[in-house]
Amino acid sequence: MADPSTKLADSLEMLKSLQDQGKIAIRSSDLTRPNRERLLKAGFLQEVMKGWYVPAKPGDSPGESTAWYTSFWHFCAEYLNTRFGKEWVLSPEQSAKLHAGSRTVPTQLLVKSPKGNNQMTSLLHGTSLFEIRSVLPDKSLTASKEGLNLYSLPAALINCTEDFYTRYPTDARVALLMIRNASDILKPLLDGSHSKIAGRLAGAFRNIGQTRIADEILETMRKAGYDVRESDPFTEQTPVAISLREPSPYVNRVKIMWQAMRGDVINIFPPSPGLPKDKDTYMKQVSDNYARDAYNSLSIEGYRVSSELIERVRNGKWEPDKNKGDREQIDAMAARGYWLAYQAVQKSLLKILNGENAGEVTDLAHSIWYREMFEPSVTVGLLKPSDLAGYRNNQVYIRHSMHVPPNVEAVRDLMPAFFDLLKEEKEASVRVILGHFVFVYIHPYPDGNGRIGRFLMNAMLASGGYPWTVVPLKLRDQYMQALEQASAGEDIKPFAKLIAHLVQSAMEGKMIADD
Repeated sequence: MADPSTKLADSLEMLKSLQDQGKIAIRSSDLTRPNRERLLKAGFLQEVMKGWYVPAKPGDSPGESTAWYTSFWHFCAEYLNTRFGKEWVLSPEQSAKLHAGSRTVPTQLLVKSPKGNNQMTSLLHGTSLFEIRSVLPDKSLTASKEGLNLYSLPAALINCTEDFYTRYPTDARVALLMIRNASDILKPLLDGSHSKIAGRLAGAFRNIGQTRIADEILETMRKAGYDVRESDPFTEQTPVAISLREPSPYVNRVKIMWQAMRGDVINIFPPSPGLPKDKDTYMKQVSDNYARDAYNSLSIEGYRVSSELIERVRNGKWEPDKNKGDREQIDAMAARGYWLAYQAVQKSLLKILNGENAGEVTDLAHSIWYREMFEPSVTVGLLKPSDLAGYRNNQVYIRHSMHVPPNVEAVRDLMPAFFDLLKEEKEASVRVILGHFVFVYIHPYPDGNGRIGRFLMNAMLASGGYPWTVVPLKLRDQYMQALEQASAGEDIKPFAKLIAHLVQSAMEGKMIADD
């Protein structure tokens, strides 16, 4: 009789075979009952609803949401295809958001199908599906994107409710900017006799600076005999002039978010003291902050580091010990990498304090910080030198976050645009808050984004003469929640208030206890 370990290994082979076929949503019928129960008990499967499962990671704490958020879109596509065949489409609003590059996991996903039951199906971690019984749009008005059935972009904009523009103004503007020619949207407007919606879209296009498309919609609809009255569905003007030649919806999204958020940041953040006259004193304070900064920043990322380890690293007494356990060696390498990166960051600060443009300095330096941070992993053979070259080559996910970072191709467009925004930004406070936030929103590296984001934040603080500021471990949950509100909810105020409080305390010489 096979022992339990052999049986579990056999079950894992079956699960791997399903995953190799591209299956994310695992049905009861995909596995025999003994194999399914064995995988559930060992933590390799997680039940989503009766008869449906997703792969999971053993040892995850109760309430761990990462595996689900990682699986969400693939699971929904597979589940809906099984339930409805090809006869389903996501709502116009969700379709528009996905066309516009937003893959944030929604609290509730609305699905239209002739077979829908007008009921909600609860999923994991407070998410749900709501099926709406509805006739499907003509096939010419639909599109497929990464296995999801969507309204085409013009059809989505036509069928979105008016409050979409006020609830999700960034998504709406990015989607509108993807329409390059009035003819793309005029045919479905005319075919559907959408005179009121034509007026709304004309107002929306005018709001984002697309006056030519707005005028063409009004003129063409009126010549066809429709009484069209223009109305702007947005509550505010578009906060920035967007290049209509920009091909990437992701770049337009970041530019719009930047301009929409900067006013809140300026109102919340303390005024800039200006570049310090005594650079040596400033740099000494940065150096003196190393141990506290390293402990808190590494601990926020889940590393287990002690004051003793940090001091050994500072004094050059660190060596990778292959006799130590994996966990201890990983923590030691992280501490050593942080020390190396911290030295590189200080070189960047000196350039900034000498008056160089902070965006230009960090554009050139952030890849150096990254390489220094992970150099110890190359030293012990866990990474190859080529692993530290350039940005990530795979999709990444953020633990506990409903925000899904942009895809690999988008990162290549976003990073130059991000640093252009930093270089051009006149307000130091905006560079501080949006520099950190947008960097981790993009998540350009496979690891270390949070640490580099906080280094970037402090480089921008130096550009305004603010003191080096540590995010203490005891505020980790508040810090992560504030970033989540900015990423998934586009509300920068909680994050700006938290960092402003920490900076103000540092300016007043008040140290917030680490624990």
